[in-house]
Amino acid sequence: MGPSVGLRPATTAVAASGPFRGGIDVPGSPTTEVSSVSDAAAPDPFGTGLPLDTVVSRPLPGTILLEVDGEIDTLTAPRLAAGLDEALEAGSADDTAVVVDLSGVTFLASSGLAVLIGGARRVASTGGRLHLVAASRSVTRPLQVTGADALFDVHTDVASAFAATAPRGVAPPPAE
Repeated sequence: MGPSVGLRPATTAVAASGPFRGGIDVPGSPTTEVSSVSDAAAPDPFGTGLPLDTVVSRPLPGTILLEVDGEIDTLTAPRLAAGLDEALEAGSADDTAVVVDLSGVTFLASSGLAVLIGGARRVASTGGRLHLVAASRSVTRPLQVTGADALFDVHTDVASAFAATAPRGVAPPPAE
């Protein structure tokens, strides 16, 4: 996936492709990315094709979504940090909630946990809370055993995270 800049509109879908997104690259198929963390932003020092993808979008007014897929360890934590930085910067301009969807994460090491905690502290310094979507044990267990889950609003799915971040009187989008 190549780098791109900006946020995708809520009506545009990201086609899952590439070896770690579980899809198949089909020439000519439509793929719209908001942003993918590139090697320039987060180097791959060993040329191994790091198994982590991040995509930032604005699915609804007042909400930034960072979707994370893959394994978060010492080598991939810089990619998570770059994606989280982008999401937090996009959200800081207009009091926007940030949701980090970790439902595609298969491994969360302490280095990834440190990145998330740093993000939670940044959001807390402005009076907000970082919202995490974490349903798998590979993500919830490290959060629980370290007590870090207390720093976040943790949701089991994206729909409940959107419902929690929706401004009063605004209904979240229907679940897919």
